[in-house]
Amino acid sequence: QVQLVESGGGLVQPGGSLRLSCAASGFNLDGYSIGWFRQAPGREREGVTCINTRVGFLRFADSVMGRFTVSRDNGKNTVDLQMSRLQPEDTAVYTCAAVKYAEFGCPLATNDYDYWGQGARVTVSS
Repeated sequence: QVQLVESGGGLVQPGGSLRLSCAASGFNLDGYSIGWFRQAPGREREGVTCINTRVGFLRFADSVMGRFTVSRDNGKNTVDLQMSRLQPEDTAVYTCAAVKYAEFGCPLATNDYDYWGQGARVTVSS
């Protein structure tokens, strides 16, 4: 059974950092694109970043460029999202998603992904 589980959410002060992890079970991440999405209250879900595990291609939304990084931990079959210099506007539920992907890049549209985690809440507040 394919499953994605996020962990690491919580409350952080503005300017702080937080690391989210997306653990895959039931499949190996090789050949998959893993995307991180977020949805703030009253707003549509938006793509934050993605990684193509086959070629290592990374992609970031303009709003997080230079502040967020994404990486794969081969030993744990996870993809981690490192968030720094967090601001209140980063407050959202963050969800990882996966799709088998043979192309070079990675998509950041929700409709492109087949498997979804349950989400992890991140709150940035003083």
